[in-house]
Amino acid sequence: MPSFTLHETLQKDCFVVGDFPLSQLLLNNESSYPWFILVPRVPDVQEIYHLPLSKQQQLWTESRQLSEWLMKHYQGDKLNIATIGNIVPQLHFHHIVRFQSDRAWPKPVWGAFPSVPYPTHIAQQSIQEARHYLQIK
Repeated sequence: MPSFTLHETLQKDCFVVGDFPLSQLLLNNESSYPWFILVPRVPDVQEIYHLPLSKQQQLWTESRQLSEWLMKHYQGDKLNIATIGNIVPQLHFHHIVRFQSDRAWPKPVWGAFPSVPYPTHIAQQSIQEARHYLQIK
């Protein structure tokens, strides 16, 4: 069985936060929005339905935990959750906290504006907060 390897685009564009039982949690290096990504550590999977049912259920559990924390912590107006995969075929689950005051509201965030990378200390703070609340390493 092949081993899990994070897609090179996700490696380049994200910080690793830690691991849930099934998924690796990433922080997208885009400071305009609180934007986290769940990536199931299962090789060669592109769609949720490709996962066995037990892993689908675990992914939804992890998404729910992440979603609850994101909305509680960031106090957003809306949480956008998506599995697009047109550029990165590896199954990954975007969780983006949206605010009526954000620069792309109410439109999608993809390609709306040039990316604004995190200052290192802010990214590290966000990672530590997520690890603490979600109890992941």
